[in-house]
Amino acid sequence: MYTYRLEESGKVVTKTCDATFAVEMTEPLAPAVKGAVIGVALNHKDLVATLADQFEEKPYFTAPKTPVLHIKTDNTHIGHGQTIKVPIDKGAVYAGPALGIVIGKTATRVTEEQALDFVKGYTVVNEVSLAETSFYRPAVKAKCRDTFCPIGPWVVDKSLITNPNNLSIKTYVNDELVHTTGTDRLVHSVEKIISYISSFMTLEEGDLIIAGTPLRDASLEIKGGDIVMIDVEAVGRLANPVEQE
Repeated sequence: MYTYRLEESGKVVTKTCDATFAVEMTEPLAPAVKGAVIGVALNHKDLVATLADQFEEKPYFTAPKTPVLHIKTDNTHIGHGQTIKVPIDKGAVYAGPALGIVIGKTATRVTEEQALDFVKGYTVVNEVSLAETSFYRPAVKAKCRDTFCPIGPWVVDKSLITNPNNLSIKTYVNDELVHTTGTDRLVHSVEKIISYISSFMTLEEGDLIIAGTPLRDASLEIKGGDIVMIDVEAVGRLANPVEQE
């Protein structure tokens, strides 16, 4: 089953269908979820490898042992087909291809073995960001600008995903494949992320966890006039135009 959200008569409504071709996509969709959105930084092996030398410097001296979290506030959330607005005077802006984990019921202090029982399904996320200077403390100004978190186009039921830790993720800019990665590159698994966050923060139905994004290199830079599309295997394709503010 696929769950999606769209605006009808001035209100956002939730609909379900059994096949992606049945989703009403003639107009931009609303963000596929409406709960809190929590990002996991430093959760991609390639990214961590590039920062190995920095981890040995002050004030930390070692790589973090547990997931590093940040929030994508409500103002960042947009849906499939809605416009990402990038500033003209803040430097490079990067796409952030990622799997989104959608919580299906209240989760408090769940074990890794239990974690997937609390998942409703999965979606596609583009965790857009300015260049980051501190991965230990992700900057609000880099992460939480308006429109910097497209989510969608739908939530696919977890029963349709055999293994969320082994999905390919592809990024296209203007129909050109520019980046390929996968959830097999996550440092902390989907189960571990859910268990860790729920150990101190109750997760509610509709909340979303962004599993992790890769190194933001030049291949993921987006600019006004582009169309960026994130494809997560077996989940879907999330496409958004990009416009300069």
